[in-house]
Amino acid sequence: MPLLEPNPHALRPGSRRRTPAPDRVPDHHARGTPRPLRDELTAVLGPGKVLSKVSDLVRYASDASPYRFVPQVVVVAEDIDDISAVLSYAHGKGREVVFRAAGTSLNGQAQGEDILVDVRRHWAGVQVLDDGARVRVRPGTTVARVNAALARHGRVLGPDPASAVACTVGGVVANNASGMTAGTSRNSYRTLASLTFVLPSGTVVDTADPAADEELARAEPRLCAGLMDIKAEIEADAELTARIRAKHTIKNTNGYRLDAFLDGTTPAEILRGLMVGSEGTFGFISEVVFDTLPLDREVSTALLFFPSLPAAAAAVPRFNEAGALAVELMDGNTLRASVSVPGVPADWAELPKETAALLVEFRAPDAAAQEAYEQAAKEALEGLTTVAPVSSVDNAFTRDPGTIAGYWKARKAFVTAVGGSRPSGTTLITEDFAVPPERLAEACAALLDLQERHGFDAAVAGHAAHGNLHFLLAFDAAEPADVERYAAFMAEFCALTVERFDGSLKAEHATGRNIAPFLELEWGPRATGLMWRTKQLIDPDGVLAPRIVLDRDPRAHLRGLKTIPKVEAIADPCIECGFCEPTCPSQDLTTTPRQRIVLRREMMRQADGSPVAENLLQAYGYDAVDTCAGDSTCKLACPVGIDTGALMREFRHERHSPREERVAALAARGFRGVEAAARLAVAAAAPLGDRFLESATGLARRTVRPDLVPEWLPEIPGAAALRLPRTHRPAAVAVYYPACVNRIFGGPEPRRGPSLPEAVVRLSARAGRAVWVPDDVAGTCCATIWHSKGYARGNAVMANRIVEAAWGWTAGGALPLVVDASSCTLGIAQEVVPYLTDDNRELHAELTIVDSLVWAADELLPRLRVRRRIGSAVVHPTCSMRHLGVEDRLTRLAEAVADEVVVPLDAGCCAFAGDRGMLHKELTESATAREAAEVTSRAYDAHLSANRMCEIGMDHATGRTYYSALLELERATRP
Repeated sequence: MPLLEPNPHALRPGSRRRTPAPDRVPDHHARGTPRPLRDELTAVLGPGKVLSKVSDLVRYASDASPYRFVPQVVVVAEDIDDISAVLSYAHGKGREVVFRAAGTSLNGQAQGEDILVDVRRHWAGVQVLDDGARVRVRPGTTVARVNAALARHGRVLGPDPASAVACTVGGVVANNASGMTAGTSRNSYRTLASLTFVLPSGTVVDTADPAADEELARAEPRLCAGLMDIKAEIEADAELTARIRAKHTIKNTNGYRLDAFLDGTTPAEILRGLMVGSEGTFGFISEVVFDTLPLDREVSTALLFFPSLPAAAAAVPRFNEAGALAVELMDGNTLRASVSVPGVPADWAELPKETAALLVEFRAPDAAAQEAYEQAAKEALEGLTTVAPVSSVDNAFTRDPGTIAGYWKARKAFVTAVGGSRPSGTTLITEDFAVPPERLAEACAALLDLQERHGFDAAVAGHAAHGNLHFLLAFDAAEPADVERYAAFMAEFCALTVERFDGSLKAEHATGRNIAPFLELEWGPRATGLMWRTKQLIDPDGVLAPRIVLDRDPRAHLRGLKTIPKVEAIADPCIECGFCEPTCPSQDLTTTPRQRIVLRREMMRQADGSPVAENLLQAYGYDAVDTCAGDSTCKLACPVGIDTGALMREFRHERHSPREERVAALAARGFRGVEAAARLAVAAAAPLGDRFLESATGLARRTVRPDLVPEWLPEIPGAAALRLPRTHRPAAVAVYYPACVNRIFGGPEPRRGPSLPEAVVRLSARAGRAVWVPDDVAGTCCATIWHSKGYARGNAVMANRIVEAAWGWTAGGALPLVVDASSCTLGIAQEVVPYLTDDNRELHAELTIVDSLVWAADELLPRLRVRRRIGSAVVHPTCSMRHLGVEDRLTRLAEAVADEVVVPLDAGCCAFAGDRGMLHKELTESATAREAAEVTSRAYDAHLSANRMCEIGMDHATGRTYYSALLELERATRP
């Protein structure tokens, strides 16, 4: 055991005694998966595919819904053979299986109580076909990733759910999720070209195969006959046929798609339709081929404010008639909650509660069509009573991409923004229904009256163009009286929707567990009976997702409601939506931001010292704290800016002993010596060879502690030059601060040419924008070294030192400070601020911190002549560039020096995070796997970035040599 192994109990949540929550994980789960089940599945699937620790079961127990069910075991399936093997095992043992991908579903359909199968991790992939007219997608691919690939061809998917950055295609198809513009004509059911799926029996069906029906009949004769019998029965009943057709004239995902029996002529065609919206109860979707739609790039958008929700709803038909592609509704509660979303005007917090808004968007293929749409929109506006209750409201259409993106960011954050502002400790319910669009205003008024009578103050938003509304309710799932209040509301709401409006109880979120008890209320006994028969026909043993879609328990929607215990303030607003997960570097290695919070909440549910809590604490150190890159890209992905990386850094601090904090502070005070020693060590290491250094550091890591001793990597470059370039202050228009990593590590090997500091100085002089390098930069740092590791005292020492030094160097902020590593720019510009004294915070406010990318792209490039170009370059935008909003400068510099510039579609955080990639190289290897595969699929003339440690990380991941874009710019403009 390492000498300085941290004490896991340092992360024990609070010291006060807690009352165990009613839905806590019981003690018998403390050891995780029962051993027989674990061993049998491992024997069937092989090692590494069965997750069985209690922490694994807990982190997979929650999704974006208000429900929580703890699985017995989690299987990480890698291919169809694994899926078939799990299904075969389940049949043989009488067990149940639920498939889970992104876990963004809102009704509990991604949760199971027995075998839960992760079909996200190994199931990503996009193949663009026919120049974008079609696209083949694997089910673990996010909608946003597919659209990024299609955008290069001017195409887009039909379904466009608000969770596109996180939700996966398999879930979108399985729920028939639609979104803002899909309606009933652009959803999965209407835009699917073909499906490949695995039936509960293990039979694989590819509906694109001309022999699909022949092979299906041979493998599943009973199933084929039964499907054709139901088809004939429906078609013989004119009233039922008309009812099915009528129910799908508006958005409807409640129950199974009985119209598949009307639209399909063969068993394979019927199954293709039935799989859409089946929520994993009919089989596993392993591949989807979509017919895509044109990506109209000419966009005109307005956010129009109205005095009330019914008034806004009444205006919707005008914009539908004018040809708007999207008409989105937001009520006052939604608008006010949106102020937590970065970029939303602060004065929205002052909007009257009764206010509502319509987000109206027209998209056109060309300028002429755009102008025609704008004229139609102008005419639609005439006679409407809009209001401007706060100064930021202008009620005008705009073409500005930034403004439009801000509107959509606010709209798409509906669930997370409202959920984040709910009372602490309450559970969030997201309801979703549709009525005929012409009755939307009436439905809004009825909904407001209903929620008032039951004591709810719901937030309402939705796809008004399609008569589809969402509303959010918060209640305390730990209080039986509050649960009964919710139950009473749901009973009356469902009756209202069906009996008064003949609406859909689920328009696009699918039945799940939430509406299963009310299925027959909407569809009636005849149609509901056919749904039960279809399920029995396809899954006669009930292996797949029992109690999802179909459940005879009238209180099934009240079973498994999760409590939301209060956790650390920074994470407490989390509604477990999962938007953070695709951007997390550790998503395929250990845990995600959502799972880190889920685990923390389970600790709070437990009694002090319970065996479950103890085992969660033991696993949390590595799974959550150590393998968090700390890059805070989760904050960028979270609509309300929850920074789980900051929480993990705080936990690192809590694990430090007082002695460790003192040593870190001493290192900060004596950093001049530390810097010199580090440069000397790197120089001395070269003759020793990689094998010796790997062995030596490996031994030290095992002896001391892996999280304290970096591992030597062959990609680590040699030492930097002892002296920085000579410069002169009088002629300088900026101060140049070479980051400590560029003062310690040299440039890429074996590339010849100037060092990065030399290149920056030469480029600046060449452009007539001379810079000055202070003589006393040694011993200073951006403080990120201490910040990322949670060393608060050392962080404070260096943060104040660098600000005081920068104040002097820049003559009190008169000159900008140019920093040559994006993470260091971020550190000095933003991350040091909380650790500054009051006086130094005032000094910091006067400083202008400029990243070297911005300096080169904005100040130097327009004044330089590019004399030579390379053929191709691939770039790696770092997470710090994303935080700073300067990724476009990296691309701009690359485009100046290369004929072809590629930004990998799977580019993300490399997780090298200073030295974390040397402390846990498995983190970087996992985080970069998809980007590395994309990069190494072809040759490039240059691999460019702008952060030395990230470049080393990408070298390690790809085997290619990454270097600063400024080095390539210097070469390209050299006389």
